[in-house]
Amino acid sequence: MANIVAITGRPNVGKSTLFNRLIEERKAIMDNEPGVTRDRHYGQSHWNGKYFSVIDTGGYVVGSDDVFEGAIREQVEIAVEEASVVLFMVDITEGVTDLDRDFANVLRRSKKPVYIVANKADTPQKSLYGGEFYALGLGEVFSLSAMTGSGTGELLDQVVGHFPDEGVEDPEAGLPRIAIMGRPNVGKSSLMNSLLGYERSIVTDIAGTTRDSINSRYKAFGKDFLLVDTAGIRKRAKIKENIEFYSILRSIRALEDADVCIIMLDATRGLESQDMNIIGLSQRYSKGVVLVVNKWDLVEKDSNTAKHFTDSIQQRLAPIDYLPIVFTSVITKQRIFQVVEKAIQVYDNKYKKISTSELNEVMLKVIEDYPPPSIKGKYIRIKYVTQFPAKTPTFAFFCNLPQYVQEPYVRYLENKLRAHFGFEGVPIRIFFRQK
Repeated sequence: MANIVAITGRPNVGKSTLFNRLIEERKAIMDNEPGVTRDRHYGQSHWNGKYFSVIDTGGYVVGSDDVFEGAIREQVEIAVEEASVVLFMVDITEGVTDLDRDFANVLRRSKKPVYIVANKADTPQKSLYGGEFYALGLGEVFSLSAMTGSGTGELLDQVVGHFPDEGVEDPEAGLPRIAIMGRPNVGKSSLMNSLLGYERSIVTDIAGTTRDSINSRYKAFGKDFLLVDTAGIRKRAKIKENIEFYSILRSIRALEDADVCIIMLDATRGLESQDMNIIGLSQRYSKGVVLVVNKWDLVEKDSNTAKHFTDSIQQRLAPIDYLPIVFTSVITKQRIFQVVEKAIQVYDNKYKKISTSELNEVMLKVIEDYPPPSIKGKYIRIKYVTQFPAKTPTFAFFCNLPQYVQEPYVRYLENKLRAHFGFEGVPIRIFFRQK
């Protein structure tokens, strides 16, 4: 059984602050507004030679006006179910609340080891107030400050005592990362949930439901990889609140960390300028891309609709004409597994290596059939081609006058590389070197 610690409690007691402290990075968004965290959020930590996963959860609430309340509560219950040890966070400055009592009853039913964490004990005087939480009847109370870290050591000494083995240092190391990107409300979380077969991310019709980037391990088509659900990226002018600004930063960071981006478009709205920006960003960071046109069930179709749609996308994206396009309806599960299959193919293309002998055999013939045009009476002679070791397909052409090779000829060589060796969905980089 994996070593897992779940951080739970009502809203605004400091769960995400403690989560960030335990994993030693600012991964969860923190804000004084209740309900910032909605989905379960995982990170890795270690203490006294033992490695474990930490789950940050949304605030447990009953009877509020928050439309996400029921879904967050479900996510909390799943986290408690998964955990080996549960940390029940309370606010030492507010004392025991009715919501704390209700949640204590829920945790009692779980039969898991539970530690009460009385947070915001920023002074020795405040630490003394922790005693009143023994009234919840859940065992030991640890007074600490998640903000400064004081008191966390004593808590972790107790927690890791429940783990039978050392655990795995980083279970996600080396796994391909596939990020699901797009504008708000195109169906990113719905796609994630449909692929996983359970509610990993909360889904509503409200744009901006997902705030943090959510990682899930997934196995399909013989590959083990990470699926990352991200917050919707909208235009800067439309960002109204700090939380959304940080959500979008997290999404862009997820894009930077990804190997392949599944970029979702809304079939009823077509390719919009913000979609173009996200695609442009993925190309700038040399990511593999699969375009997914979702909500295809809502479009009136004839036999040529998909072709017309594809043609119009490629015209607007020119010269980027190598991205695979999959038409889906996440609601009806139409072609959703084709999306994953295509993403894995693009991942394989991104790290594909062509032998030098094969490259020269094919490309020198291509160059002989159509040599670079002469510039100012000078003739460019390309003698040799090789692929560089890099995270995206990168080729070096060795020639006598690299400075005279023109952009149209570079595009010609790229098209020929794609025609002979594939590379669907990934950018190709070409350099010219003095031989």
